[in-house]
Order: sequence, then structure tokens, then C-alpha cells
Amino acid sequence: MQTKTKRIIGWVITALVSLFLIGPSAAGKFIDWEGKEEMFQKMGVTSELVQKIGVLEVALAILLLIPRTSFVAAILLTGYLGGAVMTHLRIGEPLFFPIIIGVVMWVGLGLKRPEIFSLAIGQTEQPQSLV
Repeated sequence: MQTKTKRIIGWVITALVSLFLIGPSAAGKFIDWEGKEEMFQKMGVTSELVQKIGVLEVALAILLLIPRTSFVAAILLTGYLGGAVMTHLRIGEPLFFPIIIGVVMWVGLGLKRPEIFSLAIGQTEQPQSLV
């Protein structure tokens, strides 16, 4: 596959992940719906904290869309999603969804910036010979 096509696919994946994080995921933390209080209470999260988590999620999703900050945003989102995995483990709920979001996010970033895949598999560039 050509580099331009990979970059376009990477941008589409990144945009979809960001839209999911801003849309259904973060928006659900700001609006009231039936069962919201009980669900977050079961997770051990207060109403105040839910809104702060939503703001963090939106901020990181926006940073993921900015080329200069996308790598740092992906690292921070990995930590955020790791916390979600831990929370789901603690209360005995399925934990695969945050993992899938994280993997898809990194694949999108790697398609936009191929050096990410090189770093992930431990490839480093060899120094040029001075001869």
C-alpha cells in the first residue's frame, strides 16, 4: 500500500477514535440518563469526578487530532484507557473495549507516522558510515 493511502487511512482511524471519545463516551459523562448515577457509583466515581474525566477525555481526543501533539496524546490516552481497564476489572465487567480503542488508536497513529511502528518493534536506524 502506498504511503499516501496509509496516511489517509490513519487520519480516518484517528478521526473516528476522536469522534467516539468526544461523542458517545465523553458526552455520556455530561448529560443525565437513566442509570448513570448507579453505574458510576458502582465504579466508585463521584458526579464531580465524572465531569472532570469527561473534560480530560475531550481534551485528549482533540490533542490526538493535532499532528504535533498526537504522539503525546496517544501516550496519555493509553494511560487513561489503562485506568478504564483497571476499573472494569475491579468491578468484574468486560474490559476488552478500552483495549480495542487503544489498539485502534495506535494503529491509526502508526499509519500516519510509520516511525511509530518501527519504534514498536524495536527497529532503530543504523548510523551512516563516515567512510
